[in-house]
Amino acid sequence: MKPLVIKIGGAILEKADALTQLLTVIAQLQQQQSTPVVLVHGGGCVVDDMLKQAGFSSEKKNGLRMTPAEQMPIISGALAGSVNKQIVATASQVGLNAVGLSLADGNMASCSLNPDGLGAVGIPKAQHSKLLDSLLKAEFLPVVSSIGMIGTVNNEAHAGELVNVNADDAAVVICQLLNAELLLLTDVNGVMDDTGSYLADLTENQASKLIEAGVISGGMTAKINAAFYAANQLRRSIAVASWQAPEQILTLLSGAAIGTRIIPSNAA
Repeated sequence: MKPLVIKIGGAILEKADALTQLLTVIAQLQQQQSTPVVLVHGGGCVVDDMLKQAGFSSEKKNGLRMTPAEQMPIISGALAGSVNKQIVATASQVGLNAVGLSLADGNMASCSLNPDGLGAVGIPKAQHSKLLDSLLKAEFLPVVSSIGMIGTVNNEAHAGELVNVNADDAAVVICQLLNAELLLLTDVNGVMDDTGSYLADLTENQASKLIEAGVISGGMTAKINAAFYAANQLRRSIAVASWQAPEQILTLLSGAAIGTRIIPSNAA
């Protein structure tokens, strides 16, 4: 059975019941369909709260978080610490054997600094799947936070430093490592067009027009860009759907349509 990578973040992390319901569905996937699952998460809402408590302000550029180096201890502590371990603890309550990880563990991914002046923000590249392969074979649920590490390619001056990674990009890397299906969960039922209707599928050309018109904006822009990157790399469609009806995930692997399907350019 092909693995399934599920990315979560944002509002679901503030709703304990919704997270529990999603993890219960993941347990059913493992038990009833023998589907290996990896859960990848961000947690911008928690990061914002912890930065505010520490006296820092949060800024974004094109939907991506600006990350001054002095904020990384707080951001890594929030994502790889508080959020990651809360998900692991909740997973254990529904019978899952969860293991909390970051992109840096097991040399899963190596990062380079984002060149767009975002600070300690990394662009991840898939490296080794050995750790994930071992955990999935043993029926664990890897829970991967979007904290990465700068690699040593070209003897980069920042090698070994921790960086913040967009969680959608982190999910793409994990998907590439495992040749897995990818599901990006958000707090809406999919991508809307300019009339406010949800689209069953979306091509890159359509997305460009919606972004240009401001229909797709902010964090959704980053999510859609990551989804198209994944779809084009994997040469298959990617689902963007809501975590508010997690039972739909049980039908996804049987070919049912949920949310908005992101169509790779080679299939458009």
